[in-house]
Amino acid sequence: MSSSSSRTEQTFQILTALVDGPLHGYGIIQEVARLSDGRTELRVGTLYGALDRLSGEGLLVLDREETVSGRLRRYYRLTDAGAQVLAGEAERLARQAAVALERLRKRGAPRTSLGGTA
Repeated sequence: MSSSSSRTEQTFQILTALVDGPLHGYGIIQEVARLSDGRTELRVGTLYGALDRLSGEGLLVLDREETVSGRLRRYYRLTDAGAQVLAGEAERLARQAAVALERLRKRGAPRTSLGGTA
């Protein structure tokens, strides 16, 4: 998927989860759930498929590995290219949201339904 194409919400959330620093797979799953207020639940298979794809695109890299209780944990880190793609996608989504909100305002939708106060 090229950086100019629209990305999935899951991909957007994974990249966002890694902004503050490296995380292992389960940490990414937890952070995505937190960031999305529980709306996005990543399954392990989906996550690791996305991590492989995003690594292949150079948007994240394997930061380190450690063994915990006999299990290998891989920590992934957002690259500068990944941060750039994430910023572009965030800007695109913000523009789309602004257009939708403006159209709703012109329609006369109640402010409370637009996230404002009544």
